[in-house]
Amino acid sequence: MSVYDFTAKTNSGEEKSLRDYEGKVLIIVNTASKCGFTPQYKELQELYDKYKDKGLEILGFPCNQFAGQEPGTNDEVRQFCRRNYGVSFQIFEKGDVRGETAQPLFKYLTKEKKFEGFDKNHPIAEKLTEALKANFPEYLEGDGIKWNFTKFLIDRKGNPVKRFEPTTTPSDMAADIEKLL
Repeated sequence: MSVYDFTAKTNSGEEKSLRDYEGKVLIIVNTASKCGFTPQYKELQELYDKYKDKGLEILGFPCNQFAGQEPGTNDEVRQFCRRNYGVSFQIFEKGDVRGETAQPLFKYLTKEKKFEGFDKNHPIAEKLTEALKANFPEYLEGDGIKWNFTKFLIDRKGNPVKRFEPTTTPSDMAADIEKLL
């Protein structure tokens, strides 16, 4: 099994097979427009601009499961991303990424790449952990997505290689991406 075995609806409602990305290095990320990590869109776009000609694709999956931080419609999300961050990589339809209602792709990704903790050196890691303990303690259990902007790096064969929590900035992923390109 690989990510190529899944399909997802694009932000404009088109059913898309992830097999269309076969042979590419992928970053699959759950996103939100009203999150403290939202500025990561800028770095994701910078990575895309830098590496797309070498075979990188970024797939953004908006999600409203984390404190309602993605309240917009699919069209509003698309406009927000383009207007504020110049996003030109593929944004998919808003959907769930954790729990029973999670999209099958995210159930697969979290089964393949376990939660290993937040980057303790990130200035917000402790605050994020405390906020989760206070408001969403069940999110800290197991390997499910903990918050917006969890990123999965996928090799050219569709295999998940590494999971990066929101406390890892996209620019900090560059060395791992370059190894796969």
